[in-house]
Amino acid sequence: MVKKTILLRLALATLIGMPLVAIIVDRFSDTVNLQLAITGDGKYWEQLAAGAFAGIMIAVGAHTLIASPLLDKVNSSYARMLGRFRLTFSEILLISLCAGVGEEMLFRGAVQPFLGIPIASILFVAIHGYLNPRDWRLSIYGIFMTVGIAWLGYLTETRGLLSAIVGHTIIDVYLLIYLQRTAKSIPVTHNPDLVDFPEEEY
Repeated sequence: MVKKTILLRLALATLIGMPLVAIIVDRFSDTVNLQLAITGDGKYWEQLAAGAFAGIMIAVGAHTLIASPLLDKVNSSYARMLGRFRLTFSEILLISLCAGVGEEMLFRGAVQPFLGIPIASILFVAIHGYLNPRDWRLSIYGIFMTVGIAWLGYLTETRGLLSAIVGHTIIDVYLLIYLQRTAKSIPVTHNPDLVDFPEEEY
């Protein structure tokens, strides 16, 4: 079983490694301009507002979908997988910020200019394992997330990269908290990974 410390180190590696790759691509490519992507139209409060709105809407939509009876098995599977870590709110926030900054810098900042919004969005969701032809229920969730990620891609082009970072971070915070709480409702007999972990409040 992956330990919490390893998960946190992977999050920090994402924060450092992915932007580094994006910076290298920016350095050697005329297609990518990270500085322009980040500053966008220069109205940072609009980027923050647009990203926050998109993040909340996507997170609530994802929550509604994954909590539906149709995706009950998907919900339980991810709750068991993530619930074992018993993440505190500060740890959830750290992981979400690392993913929001690192992944968006790379995918929206450096990959999207080459592939465009649709392909970059599909690639992003597929890499996360949500588009699985052998699991149509999970793929339904993946299709929803592809549309959501495409929204963040659109905001990157029309507002700026900061909006995608904010949206991504909010999505991860919301869903990680939801899945942690869901894991507590799964009987220990069905979720043995939780046996040795104390209860924590958020």
